[in-house]
Amino acid sequence: MKLKLKVGDWVEVRSKEEILRTLDGNGQLDGTPFMPEMFQYCGKRFQVHKRAHKTCDYTSPYPYHTRRLADAVHLNTRCNGEAHDGCQAACLLYWKHAWLKPLAGDSGKAALFGRTVVQTRVKSTATTGCEEASVWNRTRSVDRETGACLYVCQATQIPNATTPLAWWDVRQYWEDFWSGNVRAVDIFAAVAYSCYYHLSQSGLGVGRMMRWLYDRVSPLFGGSLFPRRPGEIPEGTVTPTANLNLKAGDLVRIKPHLEILQTVDSSNRNRGMYWDAELVPYCGGTYHVLKVVTKIIDEKSGKMIQMKTPCVVLDSVVCRARYSPCRLLCPKEMYSYWREIWLDKVNSDTTCPSRAESSTNRQGEIC
Repeated sequence: MKLKLKVGDWVEVRSKEEILRTLDGNGQLDGTPFMPEMFQYCGKRFQVHKRAHKTCDYTSPYPYHTRRLADAVHLNTRCNGEAHDGCQAACLLYWKHAWLKPLAGDSGKAALFGRTVVQTRVKSTATTGCEEASVWNRTRSVDRETGACLYVCQATQIPNATTPLAWWDVRQYWEDFWSGNVRAVDIFAAVAYSCYYHLSQSGLGVGRMMRWLYDRVSPLFGGSLFPRRPGEIPEGTVTPTANLNLKAGDLVRIKPHLEILQTVDSSNRNRGMYWDAELVPYCGGTYHVLKVVTKIIDEKSGKMIQMKTPCVVLDSVVCRARYSPCRLLCPKEMYSYWREIWLDKVNSDTTCPSRAESSTNRQGEIC
């Protein structure tokens, strides 16, 4: 019998020595690396943030797919990039069950968890464990053709740690609900939007009418405008930029959706950065700048990407996979990237709009 942790369950991260004994010679368990950035959490207690039973795969040629991940959860812990030359992606870390022990006070559950850990260790570990130095050494390799540094992290190893998961496999949505990842109403809304969107794209001559109807009805229920629409600048034309000199802690308000579309081309890009439908529900909201991002690891190639134009991430503003085809309700919660031209700087003494004055999604808003 497998133990399945739910959102809100309390766990304690096992000691460094215990975790090292679960790893193979590559510092991995079932293909998932234990990264040096995770050692700082050993011995600490957390509540389960999300059940990581599935995750997005950005390494394939067509990145909008979901993969199944076994025996893992997300805690409220993110990678600080310390062992990966300061990567600023701040990914939500994956924690295998074998690296955790429950603190629910249920002795039967704890005993079952202990047996699961032992079974996992016997199944997955071909050696007597792994040294801490090996965990550090396995964070990078060298491209044999170019000699470039390639980074190894949980994000780049998704194909090795997961198995295929079809978007139509309804069991994943039941697990989303059962685990507490999302509410039943959120699943219904995501599936309803997916059906609505695909019907609007079916070529039956109803697309324009359906998008018009969506724009009229959705705001009445606190929703956004139709989230997937092209930008207004012709593709191939240079898109505008702005410099607000933002820094961590600054207060900003996200511009309205239609105003942002005036800054992206018909492929929804501003200087190479994609304006995604997942950002639309945050339009009109007011948030603190979490940090300015200049470099991240490319999950597909393993190379460090230096951004030609810095972008920012906002506190609590993450992808919730509400509108993403083939990867609905992915719990990965990647930070969304924002061009400064999509934002307005707000003075700290400015009064924030009330909920009644805005129909945007206010989750994570600081006002």
